[in-house]
Amino acid sequence: MEKSKPTLLPLLLLLLILVVIFVAAPVAVSAEKFVVGDKQRWAPNVNYTAWSDSHSFHVGDWLVFYYEKGMYDVMEVNATAYEACAADDPIVNWSRGDSFAYQLNRTGRYYFICSRGYCYGGMKVSILAETIPPLAPSPRPQDDSAAVPSAPRRFSAWIAAVSGAVALALVLWFP
Repeated sequence: MEKSKPTLLPLLLLLLILVVIFVAAPVAVSAEKFVVGDKQRWAPNVNYTAWSDSHSFHVGDWLVFYYEKGMYDVMEVNATAYEACAADDPIVNWSRGDSFAYQLNRTGRYYFICSRGYCYGGMKVSILAETIPPLAPSPRPQDDSAAVPSAPRRFSAWIAAVSGAVALALVLWFP
């Protein structure tokens, strides 16, 4: 019996499939890092409502609280505790060091307070985390000359699709 020769066809097929996947894959959106209070950080006499209203937060984003060590802390609480500045039953309690990073891992509202008496003076923030918005479609060209920049992307997608079809045909034709 004669041994059959290994072919490069399965390797080529795999390579073409990977090319099609990478060409068709959407661009990854990375999470953002927000310093709570911006330059004023996590401290008394900061309008955290205005600060949170000036940003859009999404699942995966990070909140970083920078504060004076030993003076302040960060507690995640529920809505009732937030309104009452009650730190009796926190969801998260962080009082060590001089900073705390928190990742928004779900959609919905998050509530943070300082439990050392400063909450009553406004040292609390409420954040609404939303889903990551879909990628915005490209603006429609006004005339045919503006359509030129998108042609390479369409061409590469076409080449990938044709290559995948040819590879599939070869595999089916030459088993």
